[in-house]
Amino acid sequence: MTGINLKRAAIVDVQAGENVTIVEPANVYGCALGDGVFVGPFVEIQRGVRVGARTRIQSHSFVCELVEIGEDCVIAHGVMFINDPFATGGPAKGRRELWKSTRIGSRVSIGSNATIMPVSVCDDVVIGAGAVVTKDIDVPGFYVGNPARLLRRLDADPSKREKHGRQ
Repeated sequence: MTGINLKRAAIVDVQAGENVTIVEPANVYGCALGDGVFVGPFVEIQRGVRVGARTRIQSHSFVCELVEIGEDCVIAHGVMFINDPFATGGPAKGRRELWKSTRIGSRVSIGSNATIMPVSVCDDVVIGAGAVVTKDIDVPGFYVGNPARLLRRLDADPSKREKHGRQ
């Protein structure tokens, strides 16, 4: 095994609220997880990430540095967050000053295999499976496609959604 630098998945330096569940193997380090957060297997959550209470991050998802996720969110299987927008035409190659942040509001559901570029997403949004979010989302609703676009609005008031037969 000469020349092999073996690294193992670990859970290190995590600030965790009450009743947090992390299913191994997972690589979770230097982040903050609110009460009742669930992290599925084969997930990486990097340093400085903040995850709000009762949020679920399903298997095979990657949450990079500079990401903040609100409360009561669902991050489905295989969701990728990106903090390097290739501002110089290629990878930042460790130049953190070129990275950008992402903020996900509360009650946001992100479908399987979606890619989230450095953006801000308001509360009460559903992002469809496979969508690529390249711009800020500031209107509650359902977003689909590449690049993600508004499919239909979602009334942020749950009582109004029920009256219209939509959830």
